[in-house]
This record gives sequence, structure tokens and C-alpha cells, in this order.
Amino acid sequence: MILSCNSCEKKFVVPDNAISAAGRLVQCSSCGNKWTQFPIDKKTKAKEKISKIKSPAKKIQSSAKKSKRKVGKKTGPDLYSPEYLAKKHGIKIDSNPVLQNKTTGVKTKISLGFYSSVIILVVIAISILRLLYFTQDIIIEKLPIAEIYINYLFESIRNIKEIIQNFFSNY
Repeated sequence: MILSCNSCEKKFVVPDNAISAAGRLVQCSSCGNKWTQFPIDKKTKAKEKISKIKSPAKKIQSSAKKSKRKVGKKTGPDLYSPEYLAKKHGIKIDSNPVLQNKTTGVKTKISLGFYSSVIILVVIAISILRLLYFTQDIIIEKLPIAEIYINYLFESIRNIKEIIQNFFSNY
């Protein structure tokens, strides 16, 4: 079977069994145009041949019209079409995505990335240290032995802060 692109008039040879009775979505490899192709009946082929034989003048006129037609830059196939992605890269895109319903009980896993987890961890650590700083007097009053550990913790934090400041101020 010979197929002809509607936009660029390029012809392609396709096996007869490749196009089913329900039709098939085909794409021009030259211009990327897509259309649904149905099988061509023998009667239709005969009518086309007869019309071509009877009207050679029309063929000449139509070819003259084609030359006047503005020819744009030929583009390749649509790089984001599901057919192209499946053929070239092996990526299959589901045209009907599965919708999840609250009544079905299907839970989706929500995960944070690495950097989001680090940021959340830092925010929690700062919040705990600030809470400890503001309540240190109450904690020392209830647990006098905790004073040494709290002072040591905040002194270590001050030392780390100084080391970081010195590192960036020297370079």
C-alpha cells in the first residue's frame, strides 16, 4: 500500500497488513504530520487511477500551484510525541493516568529529597537549641547538675561559630 502525506505530499510504501480495518495513527517521517490512515479499498484505488488518467491537465495545474505554495522549513517528527519517545528512548507514556481515589485506600508515597531533609534537620536542631537557651534557667533550677553540660554545649557552639567566621574571613 502506498500512503501519501497530506502536507508535504511525500509517498511511503507500507505493507497492506500494517493498517487494520479500524485504522492506524501514522506519522510522516519527513515533516512530522500525523493522521489516521484507514485501509484503501481496491475500488478507491481504481477510481484514483481513472481520475489521474482522465485529467492530466489538472495534474499540471496542481503541480503549478504546488510550486507557488510557500515551502517552510521542514521539521522532523514531534520530539515529545509518545510514539517517538517510545521508539527512540524506550519511554512509555500512559495517555490515561491512574487517578487515585481517597475511598480506595491507595496511598502514595511522599518522599523528601536529600537537601529538603537536611534543611528540615537543621531547622529542628536550631529550634531545640533556641528552646534550650531560653529555658536554661528553669532547667538549671530543677536540675543543678545540668548547668555544666548546658554551658559546655553553648561554649562549643560559640567555638564552632568562631572557627567558621575565621575560615571565611581569612579567604
